[in-house]
Amino acid sequence: MKAPHPAKVAGIDSTVPAPAHTVASAAAGPDAPGALLQDRLAGWVSDLTTLHELTERLVRTDTLSEGIEEVLRAGAALVGARRGLVVLEPADGLGPDTTVGLGLARADLGHLETVPRSCLSHGRILDGLPVGEDGIAEPDLLAEKGLDPRHREVAARLGYAASYALPLTVEGAGPAPGGTGTSTGGSGPTAGDTGASAVGPRPTAGGAGPSAGRTRRLGAAVWLYDEPAEPGARPRHLAGLYTRYAAQHLARLLEVERTRASMATMAGELLPSRLPRVAGVQLAARHRTGPRGGGDWYDALPLPDAALGLAVGSVTGSGPSAVAAMGRLRASLRAYAVMEGEDPVAVLSDLELLLRLTEPARSATALFGYCEPALRRITLAGAGHSPPLLIGERRTEFAETSVSAPLGMLACWEAPSVELQAEPGETVLLYTDGLLHRTGDPADRAFARLHAAAAGVPRAARHDPDAVAEHVLRTVLPGGRAEADSEEDVVLLAVRFE
Repeated sequence: MKAPHPAKVAGIDSTVPAPAHTVASAAAGPDAPGALLQDRLAGWVSDLTTLHELTERLVRTDTLSEGIEEVLRAGAALVGARRGLVVLEPADGLGPDTTVGLGLARADLGHLETVPRSCLSHGRILDGLPVGEDGIAEPDLLAEKGLDPRHREVAARLGYAASYALPLTVEGAGPAPGGTGTSTGGSGPTAGDTGASAVGPRPTAGGAGPSAGRTRRLGAAVWLYDEPAEPGARPRHLAGLYTRYAAQHLARLLEVERTRASMATMAGELLPSRLPRVAGVQLAARHRTGPRGGGDWYDALPLPDAALGLAVGSVTGSGPSAVAAMGRLRASLRAYAVMEGEDPVAVLSDLELLLRLTEPARSATALFGYCEPALRRITLAGAGHSPPLLIGERRTEFAETSVSAPLGMLACWEAPSVELQAEPGETVLLYTDGLLHRTGDPADRAFARLHAAAAGVPRAARHDPDAVAEHVLRTVLPGGRAEADSEEDVVLLAVRFE
């Protein structure tokens, strides 16, 4: 890549707008010292504007993958590169370990992984070797006599001739409390941070200095040049400031990612590891939980006389306590179902009594069905829960259920049960209210959206409950909202009668 600076010096890419200087050249006229000062001040303003724009884009990312991709794009613009990669490898060993590329396909990343780690600049950073304040620049890789043969081969295959790497580290024991630590009016480095010196980057405003604690490594970033080049002093200074700030943001996103993974693992362990196989029905389920974890659950339990107990429910609250309460209620419901599952009202009455005695400050919604596959019949009892949806070739309709309060809301819960009769090939969809709440629509519109999604299941997919559940989930929550962070859990349980 031809850089706009002298040979082998890369600068800020033109994709990052910088205000034009309006002062005269410092070399002209008797007022040269004043012009020089004005020109320098204009340069600082330009640098601050650039960093402010880039950090504002960064703080708008709310997932780890989005944050890494933004860091790659911003860093490439600052150092004048076209491609790069971030290797996330937290020093505490708790993960997640991942590699994200910019302008590099998965196969390209695979080729780079075949190079001995100690031969790569970012590999040396990850191994904890000393790194200068302004990173590691390799301005002409192919001209180096001591270059590892495998590295030379991969560089020639991928078409890069130079690289510039920076560590991603944070100071102290962990992310600073209080959210992302930035605001629209005061995010990013201050004017003093982009000051007259262009040597090494100083800690950003609000960031931790060396005295705040030991340095904690998150990973390393490296940008690749198509031709021999290296960033000059000013781009290095700006890139160093930006990566120090970006590392703090990535550290917070990393903690969110870890919390999300822990909550998902905990909730997954408390839900069925697999659905039972019962003659006459096919089962499929979908479960989505937010980063804090929630209390939605589902269950399918084989019962005597070739019957099947079906349940979905939701415990109020979120976080570990809600997940633990969900596990206790689900386990209790299984026990009551085995003892008196043919009477769903009795099952929920016992569950309500348990909840009221053991967790009086908590309430829950629940729907339990006693399914007889041979008769294609489900006897249902619900406590403050949304009605099931019947999906067939000739009808798509909500089942009529009795209106009742959630468990734990009244001194004594009881409501009549209802029977649902299905035809061969029809699917009964049980779900939690989180599916409706995540749409952001009022209740009537959310129900209408769910009904339309079920009615629009392709004919070829109706024989597969897994395909039905997936279609409904993606249609009701389009554009990635099924996977996005939310306070609302989502549960779907599809039961198809053969």
